[in-house]
Amino acid sequence: MLLLLLGIIVLHVAVLVLLFVATIVSQWIVGNGHATDLWQNCSTTSGNVQHCLSSSANEWLQSVQATMILSIIFSVLSLFLFFCQLFTLTKGGRFYITGIFQILAESNSGHMRSYCG
Repeated sequence: MLLLLLGIIVLHVAVLVLLFVATIVSQWIVGNGHATDLWQNCSTTSGNVQHCLSSSANEWLQSVQATMILSIIFSVLSLFLFFCQLFTLTKGGRFYITGIFQILAESNSGHMRSYCG
């Protein structure tokens, strides 16, 4: 049972790390003096001067940004509630609230995948 709980904790932390990395990482698409990510579009001119513009002009991109942030929030809440329920539930209790928040986090990142491709 202890090994199962440790596995669940590792899974929660891994999901959080991957969500943070996917949200924060820059340069999703790079090529020919142009780099694009979730938050900005950067281009390099001939004088090696880099110009960056916000990429939130598109409605679908704003939706992706919002769902990524909501996924992180729901995953953090899920991990916090998991620890709270771990020490307060009676033996044999169910982790329904934690599961609901984890499903909400996954449904938000699922919407993000449908927008991106």
